[in-house]
Amino acid sequence: MLDAKLVRTQPQLLAERLATRGFALDLAQLDALESRRKAVQTHTETLQAERNSRSKSIGQAKARGEDIQPLLADVDRMGTELAEAKQELEGIQQELDALLLSMPNLPAESVPVGESEDENVEVRRWGTPRSFDFEVKDHVALGEQHGYLDFETAAKLSGARFALMRGPIARLHRALAQFMLDLHVNEHGYEEAYTPYLVQAEALQGTGQLPKFEEDLFKISRGEDQRDLYLIPTAEVSLTNIVSQSILGAEELPLKLTAHTPCFRSEAGSAGRDTRGMIRQHQFDKVEMVQIVRPQESAAALEELTGHAEDVLKRLELPYRAMALCTGDMGFSAQQTYDLEVWIPSQGKYREISSCSNCGDFQARRMQARWRNPETGKPELVHTLNGSGLAVGRTLVAVLENYQQADGSIEVPQALRSYMGGVERIG
Repeated sequence: MLDAKLVRTQPQLLAERLATRGFALDLAQLDALESRRKAVQTHTETLQAERNSRSKSIGQAKARGEDIQPLLADVDRMGTELAEAKQELEGIQQELDALLLSMPNLPAESVPVGESEDENVEVRRWGTPRSFDFEVKDHVALGEQHGYLDFETAAKLSGARFALMRGPIARLHRALAQFMLDLHVNEHGYEEAYTPYLVQAEALQGTGQLPKFEEDLFKISRGEDQRDLYLIPTAEVSLTNIVSQSILGAEELPLKLTAHTPCFRSEAGSAGRDTRGMIRQHQFDKVEMVQIVRPQESAAALEELTGHAEDVLKRLELPYRAMALCTGDMGFSAQQTYDLEVWIPSQGKYREISSCSNCGDFQARRMQARWRNPETGKPELVHTLNGSGLAVGRTLVAVLENYQQADGSIEVPQALRSYMGGVERIG
């Protein structure tokens, strides 16, 4: 959530910066709400002061033997007016909060201005796409030829956009997740976590998925006497909210967490996109990285975290490129994002496999996640970062296609062979 002080004091500047993100701030609505809030708050404070003064007068009048009934009636009337004023003020504040919650994060100064992914900027490339001397198959054909990747049975079980993996491909999928976790924990300094897959609405509001993106979530309704739960769209939600409503000590930062979880997304608005295969599914696995850092360290932390995701691709020897996202293509909570795109031979292009973002204090303000600055002794908002390290299903797609052989078999990347019991080839 954006700083309410900034919204009140610099609305025009705020509107201009939000416009680069495709968000049209209604300045007239904001001004009307803020004017009402100020007027009602002033009226509330005046009523409270007058009521306090009259209450004191009752004791004095009673001591003098005067009739206090008129004073009591006056205090009761003011109490009723005060309660109504407070209720009105609360309603206005809820409208302001709803407006604030709908606003995306402000982009960092270094973020390129643009409206869509066409205006993202390539930062670097690594690796050279392989040249094939045979007809390339996509991951669906490669997986289905031996029955190891089965979309028909998955559809029978759950409907479209699900996959059933069996045998060596299921093992390869597991090996990828284990390899990523081990790399992040043993070499990149993250603490492994196992988190719930179901969270309450407050957790999703804290990281920015609610209220704006509710249609993208799977909601579990549990009846009138229990709170609804949501399946996590990413472990970013559960990992980042570990520090919600907390004040961390300076010695606890930076906090670096990683987790392997399934992720659940309804993919609302993506009808017709990537309907074949595993690129866009309702359920997929991801190894997530989250960092909680001091504000002055978040820019450097983004470069580090992105490098950790890149290290996975390098060790798997998968060609990729890093893209700096423009203002119009960044996620709602991000102030700066790098996307990593891996080479997919069957499509002849790079596809997103990781998104690494610095959210600044945007999520921290929504979660009330703070640290105690030893220089001031006061609590201050932390900065939060997150990134895929990596999306396991899409990494499996990239491995299957980049390591395919002319006979339809799949060579197992060297980095994964110890996780596959020494198996060097599938098929």
